[in-house]
Amino acid sequence: MFTALVLRKDESGPHLAIEEVEDDRLPEGEVTVAVRHSTLNYKDGLCLTAQGGLVRSFPHVPGIDFAGIVEESSDPRWKPGDAVILTGWRVGETRWGGYATRARVRADWLVRLPEGMDLRRSMAIGTAGLTAMLALMALEDHGLMPGQGPVLVTGAAGGVGSIALALLARAGHEAVAVTGRPDQEAYLRSLGASRIVPRGELDHTVPKPLESETWAGCIDAVGGAMLARILGQLRHGASVAAVGNAGGLTVPASIIPFLLRGVNLLGIDSAQAPIPRREAAWTRLARDLDPALIDSMTQTATLADLPALAPAILRGAVRGRVVVDL
Repeated sequence: MFTALVLRKDESGPHLAIEEVEDDRLPEGEVTVAVRHSTLNYKDGLCLTAQGGLVRSFPHVPGIDFAGIVEESSDPRWKPGDAVILTGWRVGETRWGGYATRARVRADWLVRLPEGMDLRRSMAIGTAGLTAMLALMALEDHGLMPGQGPVLVTGAAGGVGSIALALLARAGHEAVAVTGRPDQEAYLRSLGASRIVPRGELDHTVPKPLESETWAGCIDAVGGAMLARILGQLRHGASVAAVGNAGGLTVPASIIPFLLRGVNLLGIDSAQAPIPRREAAWTRLARDLDPALIDSMTQTATLADLPALAPAILRGAVRGRVVVDL
């Protein structure tokens, strides 16, 4: 038996409850993990509230991330006692996920806990931090270097944005935070933001397809009109790494910035990132993120807290990161 937060759905809507579940309900997979910690991402909020069409089979155990200790493995790459991380691969969406004390997954999906990092902090980072690092790596692959100019981070008080700010500052960039939450200025500056741009300055389009060349790069968690606006403000040859759609699925952009300034729009898919790329990202996260800084942006929750936290993260009311203890 194991304990899980189970999502059920009937004619009255979705329902969440903590239940004791038989081990034979676990999905197929080569590795069984005793889960120690999970986390809360925007996508988890969608799954927990049965929105976005991500969960299509019920009953279901959400949780797109987890960290824990291998209990059983039929794959020689993993043995009992190994400390492992799982993010993505649609676990928590189409397969039972990390909001449980036990999980079973494919061996190919696991990453070894990097040296110098503990399980709890790995989930303070989670999908949000992995996405932020993959975004930074993509910008670097397209030529971003310190000293080229300010790098914008939208949705900066959220999970991806918080870690992106810290990573950019650590790498020597001038990190600029965009937020609609002015009360979070001190928090954002503590993460490394050199200045704050109010969301209202960028969350609408303008008639001109090109504005002043301002940003050397951008990690964008918002999408929508804000992304369209930023494309017209990028410096020649600069890139924006798109990591989220909190501001809308449609980007009302012009082709002109691509043709006249050679800008790049880079899509970041952390859920299916190749294992070597993940391992490189986790190694850098372990090296570059100050543990005390991680702790400062993290709050702790239990399974019982998630039904209330899910709608909060969807409306942008959760600051930084949440670690779920199991």
